[in-house]
Amino acid sequence: MKKHLTEFFLALAVANCTNAQSQVSFNDTSFLQPVEINAIRATDKTPIAKTNLIKKEIEAKNIGQDLPYILNSTPSVVANSDAGNGIGYTGIRIRGTDATRINITLNGIPFNDAESQGSFLVNVPDIASSAGSIQIQRGVGTSTNGVGAFGGSINLSTNEINTQKYLELNSTAGSFYSFKNTLKFGTGLLGKNFSFDGRLSQISSDGYLDRASSALQSYYGSLAYLSKKNSLRLNIFNGREKTYQAWNGVDETTLKTKRRYNSAGTEAPGEPYSNETDNYNQTHYQLFYNQQFNSKWKGNVALFLTRGKGYYEQYKANEELADYSIPNYNDNGNIISEMDIIRQLHLDNYFYGSIFSAQYNSSKTQLIIGGAAMQYDGNHFGKVISGTLPAAIPPNHSYYNNDGSKNDYNLYTKWTQKIVKGFYSFVDIQGRHVSYTIKGFRKNPGISINESYEFFNPKAGLTFSWSNSMKLYASYGRASKEPNRDDYEESDVSKMAKPEKLDDYEAGFEYSSKIASVGINLYYMNYKNQLVLTGKINDVGAYTRNNIDKSFRAGIEITGAAKWNKWFDLTANLTISKNKVKNFTEYIDDYDNGGQQTKFYKSPDIAFSPAVIANYSFNIIPTKNTELNIMGKYVSRQYLDNTQQKSRSLDGFYTQDVRAGYKYGKYASFFIQVNNVFSKLYEPNGYTFSYIYGGQLTTENYYFPMAPINWVLGINIKL
Repeated sequence: MKKHLTEFFLALAVANCTNAQSQVSFNDTSFLQPVEINAIRATDKTPIAKTNLIKKEIEAKNIGQDLPYILNSTPSVVANSDAGNGIGYTGIRIRGTDATRINITLNGIPFNDAESQGSFLVNVPDIASSAGSIQIQRGVGTSTNGVGAFGGSINLSTNEINTQKYLELNSTAGSFYSFKNTLKFGTGLLGKNFSFDGRLSQISSDGYLDRASSALQSYYGSLAYLSKKNSLRLNIFNGREKTYQAWNGVDETTLKTKRRYNSAGTEAPGEPYSNETDNYNQTHYQLFYNQQFNSKWKGNVALFLTRGKGYYEQYKANEELADYSIPNYNDNGNIISEMDIIRQLHLDNYFYGSIFSAQYNSSKTQLIIGGAAMQYDGNHFGKVISGTLPAAIPPNHSYYNNDGSKNDYNLYTKWTQKIVKGFYSFVDIQGRHVSYTIKGFRKNPGISINESYEFFNPKAGLTFSWSNSMKLYASYGRASKEPNRDDYEESDVSKMAKPEKLDDYEAGFEYSSKIASVGINLYYMNYKNQLVLTGKINDVGAYTRNNIDKSFRAGIEITGAAKWNKWFDLTANLTISKNKVKNFTEYIDDYDNGGQQTKFYKSPDIAFSPAVIANYSFNIIPTKNTELNIMGKYVSRQYLDNTQQKSRSLDGFYTQDVRAGYKYGKYASFFIQVNNVFSKLYEPNGYTFSYIYGGQLTTENYYFPMAPINWVLGINIKL
C-alpha cells in the first residue's frame, strides 16, 4: 500500500500532468497499424514528445466540434473558433505556432493546403469519426510528407482494419441549434479477404456569433483487399461546407456591449447580406498497396488526388469599378465610377502524387526509407456577379485569373538501432525540394514568382529505457520551410520573404506503472528567419508575416495520470514556456506625415504564445454503466502582436466542462456535456493594427469571442 501511495502522489505532484499517452502499444494485435502510418509515426523508441489517441479516446471527445477541439486537451494546444462554438472554421496552435506550421497528414498523405500551408479542417467535416488513431508530435518530430513541422505535426489514420461487422449511429444536439448526425457501417472481413467501411455525416449550427452558421456534409468510403502478404485499399471521402463568414472578429468597443456582433455582410444597406458565405467542396482519392516481402522487409506505395473547388461571396459597398476592370458607366449622362457590387473569389485546384516507403525490422534494427512526389495546380479567379446598376456589370465578368503551381519532392531515411539492452539510437535524414510558380495575385496581377528551394533536415537522438517503466531520451532536429502564398503577396518585391529554419532540442523522462504515469519534456526551439505575425489582417482573414532574424521558444511540458482505483482516475498536463523575439522593430503607418514610424523592442514575447497552458480531467465511475468527467483548461495571456503590450493582448482564461455518460445495455449510450460551466467570457484569438493619425497613436483590436455556458446532448447506438 505504501508503494501505491508513493506512486499516486508522485503523479499528483506533477499534477498539472497529462493527457497521458495511451497505454495501448502500436504492436498490440488489437491495433493493426497500416504500413503507410508506420513510415511517418514515432514509436515508443523514438526520442520525441508525442501524444497518441486511440479510437475510444477520439470517440469520447467527438461531440460534433471540429478536430482542434478534439485535440484541445492535449499538451501545449490552444484551439479557437470563428463562430465561437467550435463548429465551422476553427484553428489550432501547438506551442504557440499556428496551423501554417503544423504538418497534418491523413494516412500519411499531406492535408495542408500547398499554397497557404494552412489546414482548413472544415473541408473534411467529422473526419474524426473515421479515425482509428491520431498521433500528435510536438516540435520538429520525425520526417513526414508535406510542409515542415515548426510547432508540431498531427497524423490521422483511417486505415485500421475492422475485423467485425458493425452499424453505428451517433447523434448530438446542442446550444445554438447545433446538430450532428453520423452513420457508420462496416462489413468486417468478408471471405477473410475483403472489407468495406463507410460513413455519412451531417453537421449544422447557427454559431454563437450572429449569422455564423455552418452547414457541413461529408461521406467516407474505404474498400480493402487483405491477404497474409499484401493489401490493397481504396479510400474516397468528401466534405462540403457552407459557412456564413465570421472571420472579421469583433472590435474592442463593440465587444463590451454586443459580444455576438458579426460585421460580415453589413456593407449591404438594411439587413446584412444573406449570402456572405464561404462555399467549398473537397474530395480525397487515396489508393494504397502494401506488401510483406519476408519476415523483415515490407513496403508500401500510395497514389492520391485531392480535388478542391469553391468560392466565397461578399457584398462590397462603394467599390471603384476600375479596381474590377469595369469601365465607368454612363447612366443617362451621369458617369458612375463606383457602386455597390457582389463579388465571388474562387479557388479551383488539384493536388496529386505518391508516397512510398520500404521498411526493415529485426530484433535490433528498424530502417525506413521513404518519400513523396507531389504536384499542386491551383487557379485563383474572381467574378463580379451583380451591382447596384446590373447593366453596368458585363455578363460573367471575371476581373482576375491567376495560376499557381507547386512541386514538392522529399526522400527520408530513419534508422533506429538497439545498441545494448534498453539503449537505442535514432537517426532521421530528409532531403526536400520545393519549386513554386505564381502567375500574378489578385491585387498585384503583374507580379510573378518563380522560386525553388533545397532543404536538408537531419534529426538524431538517443533513448534509454529500463524496467519497462522508465525512459530517458534526448534529440536534435532541423526543420526548414518555404514561405506561403500570402507571404509572397504581402512581401516587398525588393525584400522577398525568406525560408524559415528551426533547430529543435528536446529531452525527456517518462515513468509508468499500473496506477500512475509521469512525463517531463524540455524543449528549446531556435529559429532563424521565423515568419511571425505582425498583427495586421487582410480582407480575407489572412495575417501578414515578416522574417525575424532571431527568435526562440523554450519550455517544459509535464504530463501524467493517476488511477487510484477502478472508479476514479486523473489525467493532466502543464506547459510552461518562454517565447521571445530578439531585437524586434515595429513599423507604424503615419497618416499625418506619410511613411512609417518605428519602435524598437529588445526581447518581446512572440504573438499568440501563452507562457502557461494547463489541462486536467477527473474521471469518476460511480457505477458500472455511469461515468462523470470534470475537465478544465487554463491559458495565460497572449499578445496580439510582437510588442508585448497589455493593451494589445488576449486575457488569460480558465474554462471548465462537465460531462455525464450512461451506457444502456450493450448497444446504446447517452451523454450530456456542459461546456464553460462558469460562463467565462473569453477570446482565444484576435488581431490588432496601429496607426498614427491626428498626432495620436491609435490601436484597433479585434477579437473572436467564445460562447458562454452551452450544452451538448448525445446518443450513440452500436449494433
